[in-house]
Amino acid sequence: MIPIESTQSNTGDELAHRNAPHIGVLAIQGDYERHAAALEESGAQPSLVKTPEALAELDALILPGGESTTMLKFLNRNNFFEALKVFAQQKPVFGTCAGAILLAKEVRKPSQSSLSILDIAVERNAYGAQRDSAILTLDTKLPGGPLETVFIRAPRIVSAAPEVEILAEREGFPVLVRQGHTIAATFHPELSADRRVHQLFVDLVHANSHAGHRPE
Repeated sequence: MIPIESTQSNTGDELAHRNAPHIGVLAIQGDYERHAAALEESGAQPSLVKTPEALAELDALILPGGESTTMLKFLNRNNFFEALKVFAQQKPVFGTCAGAILLAKEVRKPSQSSLSILDIAVERNAYGAQRDSAILTLDTKLPGGPLETVFIRAPRIVSAAPEVEILAEREGFPVLVRQGHTIAATFHPELSADRRVHQLFVDLVHANSHAGHRPE
């Protein structure tokens, strides 16, 4: 006989699993497995996304780091880029490092195509090469005090529209921003044990689902 406590616990776990948002991670480049683990720890159901057809099953999507030009080459196959642009206009998307470049309205040094979802301008590799990578503790508007941030060949957000909320800065430049249901970070939150950035995104996805429309 199954103990009553066990039955209740299982029921609760199943209910929580059903209510967890289904968030994909674009699995082209970057540490998408760590993003998936961070999402699971933050109360979401993660899945790895490699085809445009997979977008139909998602509540939201993470665009991880990597090399943005290589990611664009992959996305330009099978109408993936256009499908992703439509998805990002309708549902929450979180871009980290190269993912932030893909979301930006303007890309500089050199210029390149982007989804133009987030009203920011970014400069590629602005903080230097791989050897210039850094782990910094920065002030943030997120609850819980300073935030550990891991920068690897990071882009720099050089301008942001007034509608873009700046949640953290490095040397006067935004490194974590939000506009509506879109979030971007120029660092790698998946490489830190601090899950507040992923939790922010999961909470945003919950809010977007309950609202039933795109936040203004």
